[in-house]
Amino acid sequence: MEKRNGLIIRDGEECDRNKDNGDKEKWVFDSSFDHQGRVPLRASTGVWKAALFIITIEFSERLSYFGISSNLITYMTKVMHQDLKTAAKIVNCWGGVTTVMPLLGGFLADAYTGRFFMILLSSLIYLMGLSILIMSQFVPTLKPCKLKPCTRASKAHEVAFFLAIYCISLGTGGHKPCLESFGADQFDDDHPQERRKKMSYFNWWNFALCCGLFLGVTLIVYLQDNAGWGVAYLTLAITMTISIVVFYIGKPFYRCRVAKGSPLTPMIQVVVAAIKKRNLAYPSSDDLLYEVPKGMGNQERLLNHTRKFRFLDKAAIIEANKGSLSNEKKQTPWSLSTVTKVEETKLILNMIPIWLTCLPFGICMAQSSTFFVKQSVAMNRNITSTFEIPPASVSAVGALGMLLTITIYEKILVPILRRGTGNERGINILKRIGIGMVFSALAMSIAAIVEKMRLTRVETEARPMSALWLTPQYGVLGIADSFTLVGLQEYFYDQVPDSMRSLGIAFFLSVIGVGSFLSGGFISIMDLITEKTGRGWIGKELSESRLDKFYWLLAAMSGLNLCVYIFVANRYTYKNVLRSVEVGDQVEMVA
Repeated sequence: MEKRNGLIIRDGEECDRNKDNGDKEKWVFDSSFDHQGRVPLRASTGVWKAALFIITIEFSERLSYFGISSNLITYMTKVMHQDLKTAAKIVNCWGGVTTVMPLLGGFLADAYTGRFFMILLSSLIYLMGLSILIMSQFVPTLKPCKLKPCTRASKAHEVAFFLAIYCISLGTGGHKPCLESFGADQFDDDHPQERRKKMSYFNWWNFALCCGLFLGVTLIVYLQDNAGWGVAYLTLAITMTISIVVFYIGKPFYRCRVAKGSPLTPMIQVVVAAIKKRNLAYPSSDDLLYEVPKGMGNQERLLNHTRKFRFLDKAAIIEANKGSLSNEKKQTPWSLSTVTKVEETKLILNMIPIWLTCLPFGICMAQSSTFFVKQSVAMNRNITSTFEIPPASVSAVGALGMLLTITIYEKILVPILRRGTGNERGINILKRIGIGMVFSALAMSIAAIVEKMRLTRVETEARPMSALWLTPQYGVLGIADSFTLVGLQEYFYDQVPDSMRSLGIAFFLSVIGVGSFLSGGFISIMDLITEKTGRGWIGKELSESRLDKFYWLLAAMSGLNLCVYIFVANRYTYKNVLRSVEVGDQVEMVA
């Protein structure tokens, strides 16, 4: 065996992307390696045999996350005795940090550690956070209250509790961007059958996520409300421990990728090279721009040239006095970039408007874990005379809506749409995201109507309104998630440069995280404005608030944002990869 480009070549075989079709069926030539550092065998690694191990730990992580987050506002108000406004801000802040932290974890994984190691490390940090939560419930000096009645949690408990949940945030920061992208890495983009399986992977990934969500907001929340918070946290810790072991057992089946240094450096190099050559004229043909073909030390996928952001093309112009191949080699990446590196920089710039127009969706999502839960607290949740639904468990309707929609979409709609449109995905990614935005605006409108009905009932009748009236807004928001959230995951994984796929998932999560921060800021601003005109929309208690007006404002904002999104999406240029196709005895590159 010999080692070449970081991979072990078995028995001296030449393993590059230009092998004949038989070798391409036997080996995986996508720059990945197996657990022993060798080029992976297609039959014994990757695809669903590997992805199922990865999906298992995702189920466990989502069970823990939603088991904690869905009832966090209840914990803040009932156990730590915070008022509604303060509790909502704390929950939004924690949710924001938790979903923005993956930007750091994704960057470190792509640049230095690799995804497998980052998943293991962050899972252990996550488990440490769950362990501290358990201690905060069972260790006498860390318990919320020593005396009853309790009006405020002890300082020791506050420190332990916030340390625990922010350890979970840190663990999520490495866990979320790497786990989903690591699962998607198990499917070879250059293999037609595996590429199609990858499109189904994102749907089934979210199916497992919804199963974790459903059990988190039902079983775990039930344990919190009836068996105690400590028992619930202990259950989560045991489940996480088992899933970490299962994930490690799957190591022989995984296809891993080498961390290649900071993915931001090549982009900075493109900008610097373009500025240096800003006075050069564009070449007469795009074919004259610099590129390193495959088979010349370049194992990465090549991208087609596009006409957007043409100024950056100057980074790939070969200067007249440096036109020979030997001089090209002498030039540094700070003065000459390949067309592929230029196009990768354009991809990131192209994503910024899409990311910005998705933020209002993130704001709408934030309401399901804060004000939706407090609404259910104030409503009648009795199913029978002896059984009452926990407030956070009403959100299980959203998980069921998402599960049902994903199943129908994958099994019924996609095959029909593929035949009708000729698109492998059925519809393109941005259309799927836009459909979800329509449903999120509808969910906010339904929430406004239901809240107005609840307020009217409170004023006219002694009996509170049934919490089942919340099921339409949760259900419609679940449908919105099945379109927009799944679409965003696929979009940010697929459209980022190949070297940034962990960061791509982090960009997706940042939509939710920044949306949570914006929701907290939006609450403060609206409260400040409306208090000046009389009754504030967000009071210390739900009975003093006008959430119906707040929801109508979110619905209107979502509708206006949808118009902007459609304008931006219609002008978006998708990533265009050159693929190898065999024609006779030769290999040609096609888009």
